[in-house]
Amino acid sequence: MSDVPFRTIHEIVKAARLNLNQTSWDYLIGGSDTEATVKRNRLAIDSKALRPKVLNDVSEIDISSSILGRHLSIPVMLAPIGSLEVFSPGGGATAAIAAAEAGILSIASSLCSPTIEEIAAASNAAKIYQLYVRGDEKWVDDIITRVVNSGYDGFCLTVDTSVVSRRDRDIAKRVVPTSQPPDGDFTYQAKLNWADVARIRDKFDIPLILKGINRIEDAIRAAELGIDVIYVSNHGGRQLDQGPGAMDILPGIVNEVGSRASIVVDGGFYRGTDIIKAMALGASAVGLGRLQVWALAAGGAPALVSCMRILKHEIKTALALCGVAGFSELDASFVMDAPVTVAPDVFSAFPLLNLEDEGY
Repeated sequence: MSDVPFRTIHEIVKAARLNLNQTSWDYLIGGSDTEATVKRNRLAIDSKALRPKVLNDVSEIDISSSILGRHLSIPVMLAPIGSLEVFSPGGGATAAIAAAEAGILSIASSLCSPTIEEIAAASNAAKIYQLYVRGDEKWVDDIITRVVNSGYDGFCLTVDTSVVSRRDRDIAKRVVPTSQPPDGDFTYQAKLNWADVARIRDKFDIPLILKGINRIEDAIRAAELGIDVIYVSNHGGRQLDQGPGAMDILPGIVNEVGSRASIVVDGGFYRGTDIIKAMALGASAVGLGRLQVWALAAGGAPALVSCMRILKHEIKTALALCGVAGFSELDASFVMDAPVTVAPDVFSAFPLLNLEDEGY
C-alpha cells in the first residue's frame, strides 16, 4: 500500500475538510442538540495530565496489545461508523483493509456497506460486526449466524441508541427527517433489553460486546451475563446531549468489572497521549471514530494507514517519555487532574489546525 505524504494528524484533518462538502463535514464533526457531550469528551481527556517516571531503560518500547485473543500493533480499534461509504469508496471493506495493513482491529457498522460477507472477505485482520436491531428474534439470529459463518472475531450490540437523537446541524439543513431515522425502523432497537442480550449470549458461541455503557451498574450487569467486552461510549456525543465525557466514566467501570471483562472506551480520542491516558486508567483498547473518518476522507485506506503510523509514533514517543517500556508498566499513578490549556472542542487536540486559512 503506497504511502501518503502526511506527517501530522492535523494535516489529515485539514485534508479531510478540503475534500468534504459542508453537509458531510457537519455530519462528521457534529453531535446532538447543544453538542455539550462532544466538548466534554475532549474536556475529560484534556483535563488529565501525564506524570512521567525517569531513569528507566526505555531503549526498547513495546506498543502492542491484544484483545479477544487477537494481537494489535497498538491498542486501538476502528469504531463502527454508519454511512462510511459516503467518506470513502468501499465503506466498511476499505476500513477493514486499512486495519489489516495497520495491524489493528476494525468494527463494521450494520449501517454501512458493503455486506457482512464482503467486509469479512476484504481482509483477514481482526474484525467485529456491530448491529442495530431492526427486526425480530429470527432476523437477529440470521444476522448473527452470518457473522459467525463469516469468521468475525466478535459481535457487538450498540445499546445507547434506543431512538435516534436530534442533530441540529443536519436538521437545519433538512438532511434527515426529524422523527424517523434514515436507515430503517428502529422500533426493535427501542425494545432491546437485557433479556435479549442474555438470549444471544446463551445461543451463540461468539464473543459479545456491548457498546454504549455509561453507568457502573450496567457494566456490572453486563459482566454478570458474561459479556466479553464492555464498551464505554457516549456515541461520540451524537446521542444523549449533556452527558459526561467518556474518560471520566472509564475509571469507575474499570475498578468494578475490569477483572471480569475487557474494557474499551471511545469519545474524542485522537492523539497518542490520549491513548496512553486511557490505558493508564485501565482500558484494554481505545475506539477511533472521527479520527478514522477524517483519515479515510483525506485519502482512503492509504491515508488511514498513514494516520495509524503517525499515531504509533506518537504512542511510542510518549511511552518512552513517561519512562515505561510498554503498556503493562502503566497504572493510574501516571495520570493526574490538571487545568486545560485550550477550550474543549472537537478540534482541541489539534492546536495547529487552522481551517480559516482555507476559508472554513
